[in-house]
Amino acid sequence: MSMALVLGSGAAFADVPMVQINVSGAEFSENAFPGVEGTHYFFPREGFFANWKRRGIQSVRFPLKWERLQPTLGGAFDPTYAKLIDKMLVQAAQANMQVILDVHNYGRYRGKIIGTREVTVAHYKNLMTQMARRWSPYSALAGYDLMNEPHDESDAIWPTAAQAGIDAIRSIDKTRPIYVEGRSWASAERWPHYNDELLKLKDPSNKLIFSAHIYIDPDGSGNYKNRISGKWDPDIGVNRAKPFVEWLKRNGKKGHIGEFGVPDNDPRWLDAAERLHKYLALQCMPLTYWSSGPYWGGYFMAVEPINGKARPQWSVMGRYLKEPKCKAIGPT
Repeated sequence: MSMALVLGSGAAFADVPMVQINVSGAEFSENAFPGVEGTHYFFPREGFFANWKRRGIQSVRFPLKWERLQPTLGGAFDPTYAKLIDKMLVQAAQANMQVILDVHNYGRYRGKIIGTREVTVAHYKNLMTQMARRWSPYSALAGYDLMNEPHDESDAIWPTAAQAGIDAIRSIDKTRPIYVEGRSWASAERWPHYNDELLKLKDPSNKLIFSAHIYIDPDGSGNYKNRISGKWDPDIGVNRAKPFVEWLKRNGKKGHIGEFGVPDNDPRWLDAAERLHKYLALQCMPLTYWSSGPYWGGYFMAVEPINGKARPQWSVMGRYLKEPKCKAIGPT
């Protein structure tokens, strides 16, 4: 394999990949650290990226766990886990796929909030510095998602921590986008109420992309505990996206949906997903499905094919892979 395939600043796409997938597994088993690969957590096997590439997916978001990557705050990376990420990025490059690395930690480390004495902002900055130093040479790296779903006690410190993360990355990597999730679980619906402080963030490369999450069950949690009942609004996804999109437009910022998923048990969920896709395509804003990975089994929101058979959600996803008019991430 050519080193040019592994090393580089990342490929540019002629069209913005409008549908992306989360590749879940490396962040599994919240309380098993470091854990054992193949038992507590999982990485893609050979052919995984190539299979999704054949379906038309070009870009993925890859959740990882801080505690597993850096067992001691400020210390060296765990060699086993870090090498598995190396290997994953090489596999993605071989399939001409792009990967956003996502620190899937909710503004916490072992349950302690960033900004406390136990887990300082400097500790977090050290993590992001080491990540950029190690993985910026890999051509498959598409960007950095600073933190998955900061919420509750972590909300107050999040703008300060996010700036530290940006500064850390830019000390190493001047070129790749940085994805900034919002407070209050990165909720698109609640975004304007919690995230004006993020407008103060400074990126010398001017490549920040704000990233919100949308689920369309009643509480927006993504648990989907109950089937649809009573009055149903098929535009619920669009309505939950609009506050975020309008905030971006007011402030001249770019945006992205980092997580969205619906169950496979009722066509009305798919209708709502279709309407959301149409709305976001008009805005040139990518949508990233939760979730793929062969370790979910029959999980109702999984989009990984079973025995080669596409899941119901693909009947919508597959029609919105590209929007030819979109040459850059919006909204437009």
